[in-house]
Amino acid sequence: MSNEVGTRKIILDLAVTLDGFIEGKNGEIDWCIMDPEMEFTKFLNQIDTILYGRKSYESWGQYIPTTKAPDDEKEMWELIHSKEKYVFSRTQKGFDNKAICINEKIPEEVNKLKSNPGKDIWLYGGASLITTFIDLGLVDEYRLSVHPVVLGEGRPLFIDIKQRMNLNLINTKTFSSGVVQLIYRSNSN
Repeated sequence: MSNEVGTRKIILDLAVTLDGFIEGKNGEIDWCIMDPEMEFTKFLNQIDTILYGRKSYESWGQYIPTTKAPDDEKEMWELIHSKEKYVFSRTQKGFDNKAICINEKIPEEVNKLKSNPGKDIWLYGGASLITTFIDLGLVDEYRLSVHPVVLGEGRPLFIDIKQRMNLNLINTKTFSSGVVQLIYRSNSN
């Protein structure tokens, strides 16, 4: 099911700790709860494109779970890898034949993607790409799953944001795992 031309949203869907970190100080994400109640597969079926920064793509863009991983984890990664992928990098000019590299003119390239027919677009990250998208006003929806853990240090979600953002809360969900999902829409979109 495709959206009308020009209605695709850029969705930042991300796990975050209660104290605002997206990774621990050594890049760890072992605190992230994969709660089936959160219906992550439903979200993955809502999108057809994933946007990565170079480091995130190198870490997760072609991640293959171990053969001992649960079947639902393997299916999730298979679904992720079935999406069209774009990698934003200032230095790298190409990756593999599984991703398209964007080096410049980010607003123009993203608006071109948004105007094509298709499903919504997942802004996967990393942190500097998220900051760039926020500063350029390119994020339409923020879906933050707040996990019941405090790390004390790590990579913060919001860093060096250049201007204030006013958001509209459109939904909240609380899960039995203690995760609370907050969904905000940008006022500028």
